[in-house]
Amino acid sequence: MRSSDWSVRKRLTLIASVVMSLFCVGACALILLALRDLAISSKLDRLLQDSLFVIPAIAEGRLSDTLPLDWNQHGQVIDPQGRIVSTSPDMRGAPKMSRLLDDSDYVRESEATCDSPAFPSRCVIITAFRVYRPEGPWEIYVAADTVPWYIDSEVAAQLAVGSLLLIGLTAAGTYRIVAKTLAPVEAIRAELAEIKASDLGRRVPVPGTRDEIRKLAETVNQTLDRLEQTVQLQRRFASDASHDLRSPLTAMRAQVEDALLHPEETDWIAMSHAQLESLNRLEALVSDLLTLAKLDAGAVGKHERLDLSALVSSELDRRPRRVRVDRRLKSGVYVNGDRLRLARLLTNLMDNAERHANERITVTVTAEDGRAILEVLDDGTGIPPDQREFVFQRFTRLDAARSKDAGGTGLGLPIAREVAQQHGGTLTVEDSDVGARLVARLPLASYQKASGDIPG
Repeated sequence: MRSSDWSVRKRLTLIASVVMSLFCVGACALILLALRDLAISSKLDRLLQDSLFVIPAIAEGRLSDTLPLDWNQHGQVIDPQGRIVSTSPDMRGAPKMSRLLDDSDYVRESEATCDSPAFPSRCVIITAFRVYRPEGPWEIYVAADTVPWYIDSEVAAQLAVGSLLLIGLTAAGTYRIVAKTLAPVEAIRAELAEIKASDLGRRVPVPGTRDEIRKLAETVNQTLDRLEQTVQLQRRFASDASHDLRSPLTAMRAQVEDALLHPEETDWIAMSHAQLESLNRLEALVSDLLTLAKLDAGAVGKHERLDLSALVSSELDRRPRRVRVDRRLKSGVYVNGDRLRLARLLTNLMDNAERHANERITVTVTAEDGRAILEVLDDGTGIPPDQREFVFQRFTRLDAARSKDAGGTGLGLPIAREVAQQHGGTLTVEDSDVGARLVARLPLASYQKASGDIPG
């Protein structure tokens, strides 16, 4: 089974167990190494103690040819002439076990070796010391089997049992701690699995701890809040769109059915003009819906450095004028943006102003506090303060607007605000002495030419 198929709990438990196992192996190795050195040193001291009886025996001339050592100890005594004069029973006929003292000035030397000529295929530890007599120095060698790496089976068993116990406790503790830590995550997952599109009011439980899981739960709930708002907005949008699309279609159907019932009494040219008006309204509505869909999808336009005053002047020159348009355009007001979308923003503001203006519209472009300001002011009835945000909701038309002009889609100002916001700016309705004053503020480009005026 691949480790990627395991749960987080199992993977963390396995990792903790492996880490503890490596720690135990390293710790046991260090312990065994230290204990082995200690055991070897103790064994050498024991060999020395057990062979000290040879010194008085040499001094008193009563050294026998057999050394009475323990069964697991081996010894040799070398006289000043280099002859082996006394050995332990198992060393009779064996060569000199070591040459530790041949080139040494020390009284005592020790070594652990596996290639002693006296112990073929065996590893032993040897201690040797000199005894100085008038006739010359005597050499005493005593050896025993070396200490194994595990020192003793009982010590190795204790270390193994202790390590297994520690690894088991680590695995169990890690499994329990991770399970307790991930319990809130499981609760969040279970709650999310039960949330449906028809029940977006539910929220995931927030744990009482102040950790990353609490932040996760809070972020999930904030995301659900935004999702619920978006779904509600989409539902309301779909409802309003279907209503606004149904109205011209119903009118067109009624006109056609009435004409078919009385074809000889129908003014077909007048009905065609009425049909064209309804089709124009449908076309404008569909165009606005497509524009909103692109803006909602976050489609990125082609941004370039634009002279906002020149763009506004060019667009105004192309518009047919129903009322007088006064221009107050400051040259050299540069912004970074999409030319077509900024032109759409101006067009929508002008369409809204022309529907409500009596005689005059004033268009102003200036710069202030690092912002380019585009202002469209009409001399109509204006927008009440309590309705200034309401007009930016989709498919919203005030009663005054409906009575004066039924051709609006209710999407012009929402589209204009979306364009402004996508350019890092704002679009608001601000105070004015007369009429409605809509003000778009956009970030200035990093470079501006010297300011001047573009004549209106």
